[in-house]
Amino acid sequence: MSEGRSGTGSTSAPTVLRMILGRRLQERRQGAGVSLEAAARALRVTTLTIRRLEKAEVGLKPVYVDKLLETYGADRQEIDEFVDLAERANEPGWWHAYRDVLPNWFSAYVSLETGAKTLRTYEPHYVTGLLQTHRYARGVLRGGFPNVSDEDLEKRVDLRLRRQSLLERPDAPTLWVVMEEAVLHRMVGGPEVMREQIERLLEVSELAHVSVDVVPFTAGAHVGACAPFTYFRFEERELPDIVYSEILSGSMYLDQRSDVAAHLEAHNRMSLLTSDADNRALLNRMRKEYS
Repeated sequence: MSEGRSGTGSTSAPTVLRMILGRRLQERRQGAGVSLEAAARALRVTTLTIRRLEKAEVGLKPVYVDKLLETYGADRQEIDEFVDLAERANEPGWWHAYRDVLPNWFSAYVSLETGAKTLRTYEPHYVTGLLQTHRYARGVLRGGFPNVSDEDLEKRVDLRLRRQSLLERPDAPTLWVVMEEAVLHRMVGGPEVMREQIERLLEVSELAHVSVDVVPFTAGAHVGACAPFTYFRFEERELPDIVYSEILSGSMYLDQRSDVAAHLEAHNRMSLLTSDADNRALLNRMRKEYS
């Protein structure tokens, strides 16, 4: 996954495990002093194939992994363990069942979300998907996909709600949400739905691993007043921090340090525009307005 990659391509989205193994293959090759050209000759493929394997852009064929690690001087035990992991990495994620309503560029997002240790998100328009209620999610998705059938719509809603189960895991990631006050004023589904959604935000903000910051209108212009984005950090050393930014027809995944640092700084600056007390006061005020 590289800086500036559009998410509109047709290749299958990698799982986090496949990304990790791709990085390990690259490290193993470089540590053995084997060039891309030499690795390609060992498999009788092009150097592009080796690059794509290392970048997790294609599945890790066990026969390829076996031959590459043998070329890099790995012993039989290491090769067998790596091949076993490669076979697991090629198994589709749970979200594969939703492939008919899940664009490939967002499949990658779900994989990153599932494997992340820390998630930071900025939302100027809607409550972030991980915190949406069923009725709010349905309203948002109906607005975004006005022409899909009710069956497809419900499947999209089900996918969104299923993603939320990661917050209930024993090893749940830290989620830090920064949203604009405008999100609370944007009517989705009617007053009852909005009140229910705000109550959900108040509830989850009590969790130790979830923070919800609301940037008030009074903050005026600020550094993050732009497109929504999500920052991912992982426990695994092989994976860099990644930022996802979405546009109307696709997405971008950024892993260059300068890009990631800019988004992280913006998130930090926006969080300083409010406080826990202010957040709860604003949420409670808006809940009353929808009563």
